[in-house]
Amino acid sequence: MLDNYSGGRYVAAKTERSIRLFDPCTGSVSDSLPASGAQDVATVCDAAAGAAPAWGRTTPAERSRLLYEVAGLLESHSAELADLEVRDTGKPRAQMTDDEMPAIVDVVTYYAGACRLLEGVAAGEYLEGITSSIRREPVGVCAQVTPWNYPLMMAVWKWAPAVAAGNTVVLKPSELTARSTLRMAELAGEVLPAGVLNIVLGDAETGELLVGDGRVSMVSLTGSPRAGRAVARAAAERLARVHLELGGNAPVCVFADCDLGAAVDAVVGAGYYNGGQDCTAAARVLVEASVEAEFLDLLLERVASVVTGDPWEEATTYGPLISEAHLRRVSGYLDRLGADATVAAGGRRVDRPGYYFEPTVVTGLDQHDEIVQEEVFGPVVTVQGFGSEEEALAMANGVEQGLTASVWTSDVARAGRFCRDLEFGAVSVNTHAPMASEMPHGGFGSSGYGKDLAVYGLLDYTRVKHVAQGW
Repeated sequence: MLDNYSGGRYVAAKTERSIRLFDPCTGSVSDSLPASGAQDVATVCDAAAGAAPAWGRTTPAERSRLLYEVAGLLESHSAELADLEVRDTGKPRAQMTDDEMPAIVDVVTYYAGACRLLEGVAAGEYLEGITSSIRREPVGVCAQVTPWNYPLMMAVWKWAPAVAAGNTVVLKPSELTARSTLRMAELAGEVLPAGVLNIVLGDAETGELLVGDGRVSMVSLTGSPRAGRAVARAAAERLARVHLELGGNAPVCVFADCDLGAAVDAVVGAGYYNGGQDCTAAARVLVEASVEAEFLDLLLERVASVVTGDPWEEATTYGPLISEAHLRRVSGYLDRLGADATVAAGGRRVDRPGYYFEPTVVTGLDQHDEIVQEEVFGPVVTVQGFGSEEEALAMANGVEQGLTASVWTSDVARAGRFCRDLEFGAVSVNTHAPMASEMPHGGFGSSGYGKDLAVYGLLDYTRVKHVAQGW
């Protein structure tokens, strides 16, 4: 049984409810964790609230120094953290060691430096006899809820800017993938003062208790639109601040004048990475009709080389899906396809233990089809044709989500128009959803509001105070 991490140490939960953890590679039970109740949540929030005044008064230089130390610890324990995450999620170990761990360390390193750059907008006399200045202050205790697809990555996207801004944190990881997050907090606890970073374990009921705690000044969630709406409603009762990243349904707009091979490579790379369990996955491909058949042939040829299998094998492109329930959800979209749709590749569960699903391509779809309108969050890429630039734009924007999109063209003017007119928080040209710690991540519409990463992620965890001094 795993324990909560509170006030710089592991604390056994008082609740009698527990949750079993399953190995996604085999489907067998691997561990358990508590479904923390009201008393447990209160204990962890007590630790965060107790540490908040002193941590909020530390200088940016001191916070920076400590965060650099945390980044160093995470880097030196990269192999251990990667192994824990592979066991929880089933994602390929090479993905963790080569891609994610360096990016995780970079995020903490970035905020270690960025926290020294917070400043007010201006100081001056805007009224006679009054000198005005602007203070940026921490908001206090931040409740953060992270998903199962990138447990460590999403955790540092949350706690690193919050802590850098002078806040304390109570973070609830997904009940499916808690072990790597716990170990990360333990390592950070070797450097940060007790109570600055705390972990509470549990399910949706635990999350509701955390969001409803009166000491929480801000709630940040990465999750589904349904979860986001629930958090926003609960936070509204106390007028707590809310930061929501709620997933995407990314269009990839491919025009005949682009490098089709490069576009195909990007779709395969971003569509099946992490088994498509990614809010920026290249899920909806829109192809100019004159090259649709050629594009599809190239895509199917590339998809044939995608390997789903053992995460410890170097040849594996992606491992199992996260759970039996999620596998059923993904396969359900294929089961409910309309009569005109064609499963051009894959579409089935792999016949082996665990939650493996074939790399899948679906064609013959209408814009109103469920599999187009909703985020599948699995290794499924849909392909639709379009006849004009206007039709492509309407199809790309014709969903509720607005997180990320890409356009593939050699026409500079067209690229500029799409960058302007695509209603997504991030738009890429001739590449798909690149990530950098210095650039913000966050969407429009049902993809939520607020930004992760960059200075915008830091500013979201501050409040602005106008100070007026008479003389």
